[in-house]
Amino acid sequence: MGVAEIRENLEQVRDRIAQAAVRAGRSPQEIRLVAVTKNVAADRIAQALDAGVEMFGENYVQEAREKRASLGRSSACWHMIGRLQSNKTRLAVDLFDVVETVDREKILRELDRHAGQVGKVVSVMIQVNLSGEPTKSGAEAERALGLIRHAATCENLRCVGLMTIPPVDDEPERARPFFARLRALRDGLRPLCPAGVQLDALSMGMSADFEVAVEEGATHVRIGTAIFGQRQRAQ
Repeated sequence: MGVAEIRENLEQVRDRIAQAAVRAGRSPQEIRLVAVTKNVAADRIAQALDAGVEMFGENYVQEAREKRASLGRSSACWHMIGRLQSNKTRLAVDLFDVVETVDREKILRELDRHAGQVGKVVSVMIQVNLSGEPTKSGAEAERALGLIRHAATCENLRCVGLMTIPPVDDEPERARPFFARLRALRDGLRPLCPAGVQLDALSMGMSADFEVAVEEGATHVRIGTAIFGQRQRAQ
């Protein structure tokens, strides 16, 4: 897959985002595309950069480190979208601008500490597990406010919103209730948030269901397969 095919896929994805936004009475400019690069080679990420992608999402710190070393620094914004272990927070601060998967206070403390050491402010989202699946990461909905309040006490972090992953399902419509619940949770938490916390971002929706997510209020959609094709599993 070359830059022309990636560019064509991006145009199709952006058009689908725009159509979904219009159906929901929203402006397409409200939605940010995060290109997911798990198991995507660095040369194809470079092609996506050339095609105009501005945000990338990685699941693993080690994989991100190798790719960023190969790509060099760029103006792209990098999101951590996989579960973050506390012993990887220092690397995460170096590699990522946004950590979407905060689900416990220990991660907030470690991110804040390492960000302070390098003079960086890291944006974070609280990942919420709305399905109750034990195999999924994320805090329970009732813990979200406590994590937001803790994040607000961290000088080197900025809590910008919420993130969720619905159960895997071939039918996009079955993801709609989870997206609607995250938006409702965000709207209910906003009046309770500490001063200065806007909680504007809702990261939800992937290649199979991003249009439904946009209709339900997503501000960030995490899309890999629809841009890069079926990913090759790491050997």
